[in-house]
Amino acid sequence: MTVMPVDRFAAERPVPKPGILEIEPYKPGKAKADGIENPIKLSANENILGASPKAVEAFAEGAAKMALYPDPRASILRGAIAEKYGLEPDRLLFGCGSDEVFQLLNQTFLEPGDNIVQPAHGFAAWAIGARACGGEVRNAPEKDLHVDVDAILELVDERTRLVFVANPANPTGTWIPFSEIRRLHEALPPSVVLVLDGAYAEFQSDRDHADDFELARHEHNVVVTRTFSKIHGLASLRVGWAYLPAEMTAAVDRIRLPFNVNIPAQLAAVAALGDDDFQRRSVELVEIWRPWLTQQLSGLGLDVVPSAANFVLVKFPSTPGKTAVEAEAFLTSRGYLVRGVANYGLPDHVRITIGLEEHNRAVVDLLAEFMGR
Repeated sequence: MTVMPVDRFAAERPVPKPGILEIEPYKPGKAKADGIENPIKLSANENILGASPKAVEAFAEGAAKMALYPDPRASILRGAIAEKYGLEPDRLLFGCGSDEVFQLLNQTFLEPGDNIVQPAHGFAAWAIGARACGGEVRNAPEKDLHVDVDAILELVDERTRLVFVANPANPTGTWIPFSEIRRLHEALPPSVVLVLDGAYAEFQSDRDHADDFELARHEHNVVVTRTFSKIHGLASLRVGWAYLPAEMTAAVDRIRLPFNVNIPAQLAAVAALGDDDFQRRSVELVEIWRPWLTQQLSGLGLDVVPSAANFVLVKFPSTPGKTAVEAEAFLTSRGYLVRGVANYGLPDHVRITIGLEEHNRAVVDLLAEFMGR
């Protein structure tokens, strides 16, 4: 019997599979500012009103069940969503945030060498999940920071498995009419899954949100996702869901971890879903202050991208002393956290979540000082 030298094992190290160490990690919005105890956080598009009081109460009740495993099918939440949106319960999929849903879709459909196609400034989690599966990420150029359907279609080939589109988009806040979504779907090969990320859909109040679900209901290759992190203010609980074809649900569910949405989160989500007053107030706040913030910042000579989400994207000059990086640092030093988006290919832009009245007015005043107005 051959005895292996002990030092041989000491010299070896586990090696991640090819490509993993080349993935750019997700960069969250800032949560802290040096020397400031409680900065105003406008960097992560969280609901500035917090969460529904009904959801807070339900979460507290769920704390009594911490010793129990959650229902792996999220039956209570499944029923509540199905009833509210008129959807078939068995066609719903739940994730630890919609991020997990994206990852599950990538895992289900991608093999090494396959690709996904997304807009150039697409949400980072889509690409991270694809690259973790050995997939290629193809970024379609955008037209004035809007999703360009024709540019996406040009990148689709026989190895394309998924196309991701957020409408409204993050980090731009722009949107395209549903007729363009339908045109994109009609031009895609039947084997390609179209994923419609609706994280910010509720903030675009002038559209029929049933369109997405109706498309998914009647087509075999459309997935619609939603999250409780934005309009419902449950970002810390990580509850996301998707509506997708039944056969696709059966496939994805095979690799979903069984207890991915905890009991307090499920209970809070059900309560939040039923609090129409909180949802209305959340939308109204954005509808009042989004155009005001756009108008005021434009008046400072800044280019504000038209937005249908709960944030605005602002372009700064490349002039030294007036850049996006310097503007972000200036606001941080004054206790206001916003989001630089250079990692999304937008080095001259800053993303600002719509805050309460006092927050929005303070941001305008501070940027007026920064711009020398």
